[in-house]
Order: sequence, then structure tokens, then C-alpha cells
Amino acid sequence: MNDNEMMEKEEIFSKVLRAGRRTYFFDVRATKAGDYYLTITESKKFTNDDGSFHYKKHKIYLYKEDFAGFTEILNEMTHFIVDEKGEEVISERHQKDYQKSYDKDIVDTKEEVTASTESFTDVSFDDI
Repeated sequence: MNDNEMMEKEEIFSKVLRAGRRTYFFDVRATKAGDYYLTITESKKFTNDDGSFHYKKHKIYLYKEDFAGFTEILNEMTHFIVDEKGEEVISERHQKDYQKSYDKDIVDTKEEVTASTESFTDVSFDDI
């Protein structure tokens, strides 16, 4: 087993946010030295022409030394959006009756997504 696979196994604490076709996984993981960091994974379901489906995943690794700056900018950006456009979703593609779903038990969902994922894209902050 390589080092990357070992790191992926060191899950400490996890939460899931289901948002339509997207699912966000928030996972606290441990480094080899025993320190913690956060991974945020976006998984989006796509349906093929033949009815089968696949998932595309994008992952961000967030380390403790970046928490304060990340949180500050994330809060600033989300407040700006709500202040400028309000909380009502105005996208034509978004379902009017959409409800957020927060799951505490994510094991089955993560296994389904992992088993169905054919491609994985690592995203760095430079890509955003």
C-alpha cells in the first residue's frame, strides 16, 4: 500500500452535505506525524446516455495553518453573495422544493460514491 492510500485510511471524523446532484464530504484525517487536517470532497453524479452513471470528484486539502485565512475569506465571500443576491436560489436548473440534507452516518454513501467513481481530479486553490 502506498503512502497516499495509507493517508486516505486515517479518517478521524466525517460529515456529509447532500446538495442535489452534488455531495460534499468533510473528513478530518491524520498525517503520519499524528496531526490533523481537513479534506473537503465534492462528488457530482453524471448520467451517461446508456443510463449508467459515474461520479466526478474534486478534493481540497486544508491544513491547520490555513484555517484562519480560509475561514475569513469563505465567510467574507458567502456574506457578500447573500448581501448582494439574498438567500433565494434564482437558478433555473435548481429545484424549487430543494431541501438540504445533512447526514451523520456516511459510511454507505461514501462506499457507493467510491465504488462508482471512475475518475478523480485533485484540485488546488490555484485552480479556483
